[in-house]
Amino acid sequence: MYKLGHVQKKILLSLAGGVALGLSSSPRQYFKTLKKLQKEWKNINRKNIIRSARKLSEEKLVEEIASPDGSFKLILTKEGLRQAKLLGLIGKSIKFKKPKRWDKKWRIVIFDIPERNRLFRDILRDHLRTLDFFKLQNSVFVSPYSFEKTILELVSLYSAEPYVRVITAGYIDNEKRLKKHFFGK
Repeated sequence: MYKLGHVQKKILLSLAGGVALGLSSSPRQYFKTLKKLQKEWKNINRKNIIRSARKLSEEKLVEEIASPDGSFKLILTKEGLRQAKLLGLIGKSIKFKKPKRWDKKWRIVIFDIPERNRLFRDILRDHLRTLDFFKLQNSVFVSPYSFEKTILELVSLYSAEPYVRVITAGYIDNEKRLKKHFFGK
């Protein structure tokens, strides 16, 4: 993961937001996204923007295309888009559908992510909470719902396979407490 400054993150956000604008399915969503983008750019020094854009270009996260009039255009590269996703700038929430019936199995996510990847660790925890996983310990979450595929896709997106385990279990010793939490039983 790249170490990005505040302005560099905003540039990636804006370029990724441009993608989101292009994918907007309704005028309401388009203007909502545009308003968020405008809000992000208040009080930023022009020199900081230019310096940050050049740094992003050097890192090959954006492509800089110069125009004959002296202006330039920034285009998000594949790696830039990937980094924007890693930062949680776009596609932050995972959509999921809970099954109607429980299959009597528990999904346990265990992770030991190094300190240098703290950002991913925080993003993973946020996604697990979004998926209604129950926190057993700091790095152990459990759910009765079959989200293995969703979690493994997320882990793959962040290239964190060595640090995350997904376990499907038939029994947990504190099952009574978990059933009460998830099903009110």
